[in-house]
Amino acid sequence: MTTLTLETEPIVNQVTVTDEKLIVELADGRSLIVPLAWYPRLMHASLEERQNWQILGDGYAIEWVDLDEHIGIEGLLAGRRSGESQRSFERWLATRNTPAD
Repeated sequence: MTTLTLETEPIVNQVTVTDEKLIVELADGRSLIVPLAWYPRLMHASLEERQNWQILGDGYAIEWVDLDEHIGIEGLLAGRRSGESQRSFERWLATRNTPAD
């Protein structure tokens, strides 16, 4: 098993979500670009929902409140995809297709 050891804590400055990519700009000048398919909730989100993100703490993670999605920067650096089970994702997706009362 490999352990990720960081020289400095990565800090998020900016986030961009396109139809295919999640792009995270870090304070040290690096850019992380990962396939949006790694995060199914983002993949199925509307443009408005994708734009509604916030940085948590001192920049250690990104949160999309509308989607109940949280992505840690260390996980992105390590190449981790969403850890959500297919069953959980399907339940979440079903609630999105249910008309509001």
